[in-house]
Amino acid sequence: MGWIAGVDGCKAGWVVAVLDDAALARPQLRVISHFSELFEGSEPPDLVAVDMPIGLPDRIVGSGRGPEQAVRSLLGERQSSVFSIPSRLAVQAAEYLEACGVAVATSEPPRKVSKQSFFLFPKIRQIDGLLREQPVWRERVYETHPELAFRTMRGAPLLNPKKVKGAINPEGMAERRALLIAAGLPAESVHAWPPRGAAADDMLDALAALIVARHIRGGRGKPFPDPPGRDSHGLPIAIWTFAPDRPAYQDRAMSDRPVSRSMIEAAAARIAGHARVTPVIRLGKGALGTAGDISLKLECLQHAGSFKTRGAFNNLLSLPVPAAGVSAASGGNHGAAVAYAARERGVKATIFVPEISPAAKIEAIRRFGAEAVVGGAQYDDAQAACDRFVAETGALKIHPFAAVETIAGQGTLGREWDLQEPDLDTVLVAVGGGGLISGIASWFAGSKVKVVGVEPAGSRALQAALEAKGPVAVDVASVAADSLGARNVGQLVYDACKDTVDHVALVPDAAITEAQARLWRDFRLAVEPGGAAAFGALISGAYKPAAGERLGVLVCGANVDLAKLQAIVA
Repeated sequence: MGWIAGVDGCKAGWVVAVLDDAALARPQLRVISHFSELFEGSEPPDLVAVDMPIGLPDRIVGSGRGPEQAVRSLLGERQSSVFSIPSRLAVQAAEYLEACGVAVATSEPPRKVSKQSFFLFPKIRQIDGLLREQPVWRERVYETHPELAFRTMRGAPLLNPKKVKGAINPEGMAERRALLIAAGLPAESVHAWPPRGAAADDMLDALAALIVARHIRGGRGKPFPDPPGRDSHGLPIAIWTFAPDRPAYQDRAMSDRPVSRSMIEAAAARIAGHARVTPVIRLGKGALGTAGDISLKLECLQHAGSFKTRGAFNNLLSLPVPAAGVSAASGGNHGAAVAYAARERGVKATIFVPEISPAAKIEAIRRFGAEAVVGGAQYDDAQAACDRFVAETGALKIHPFAAVETIAGQGTLGREWDLQEPDLDTVLVAVGGGGLISGIASWFAGSKVKVVGVEPAGSRALQAALEAKGPVAVDVASVAADSLGARNVGQLVYDACKDTVDHVALVPDAAITEAQARLWRDFRLAVEPGGAAAFGALISGAYKPAAGERLGVLVCGANVDLAKLQAIVA
């Protein structure tokens, strides 16, 4: 297992955000006194992104090194955060006046040194000395700048400075924290107290550098200039950020798809802090007897037990809620998510569930404070009852899949996954009504990532729609029917998936229950049938990854009947 780090200077030395491949996407924060300490252990980092200049020209032409001049125009009102670094000889000067004199003599036009830049010189010399003495590390250490990283995450310059007249600006810190969470870092890490010797803004800058490091390792780094220059000692001269393989923002008018990336970006910002950032487990090459390089995205650890929480919050935070509250029809997971989100927002919720819903899911709905109305044999019967209730009371209906707000909310999972694993080739996604795969496929549309749906053999609404080139009704009979049992995906889901989903793999019920058993035995994950379906496609051979294929498998629901799970694993 390797590790990467994002690093920023701080009062006590350097604050380091470390992400180990085995750490379930939760970075560890610490302070070190000297930069070289990163490379002193038996397992040095795979890659380090640091907010400190690397590569020192012998002479400066213009307002700083080439990278500094290149990135300032991207930062809007934040461009003053990019200091001008003078020549190598000036950086070596021990006294401020000496540094100014050398800088004037080695710059065109003549330019002194700012006090802010001078205070960085000791740290610049630490990195410079290490990379000159040990050239092997030059390809592992990358210069970055946190404001450029945040600008890349947002797709535009930030709205608020992190400091105003030297004091922390709460609005600026909140904006940066929201971007880090939307980029895939756990909220508990982003909101943690900084380690002793570092300030809160130093910690956030180190986390921003960590995001850049992750993308560089995944092959999506972007240097300014491109290609990077070299100084007279062979050290690279470039400031790095990352380049998504699609534009950060895309207007809906630019696509005939019903949900665009910009809508998902907006949803991610909206629900940040309400939905968890769920971890990824890397199983590695050849895992589970396959030829692929496998990882699991554990959305089963989401609030209320499933991905549905994302769409529920996006609805509640996007739409006006009437006095009658909200209502939803659900096989269980959507209802639990709406109930949870409604409770968190102080809103009344009435949830209609079919008779096939497991008792555990109905109990969860009621535990979150909603009224659960049980009736009808299948999901469509519950939806009809919900529609009547909404017509009579004026409650806001939150549809589990046939709503743009729901799909955009579920799409934040795809965005988060993409940020966590930028080198994926394929993702396997379970399909019920299709809201989840619609959102994920909308996010990955136009990229190299192939989105493959997984449906039970006895509940194949999306596959039937893709074959018929339009939504059609199907019969439903599956062990996973309570969550993957929609009879018809509807026009909205079909439109979102018709050109973005590669194909649908069908899995028998036996493979789904075996997947539940394997997830419990191998990973101690208690997962419901629908949540285990994508894993079932992998272990059954319904989907066979190619040699070396980076395959992400979504484990998406944990609202399982424990008695039934116990019988399966016995």
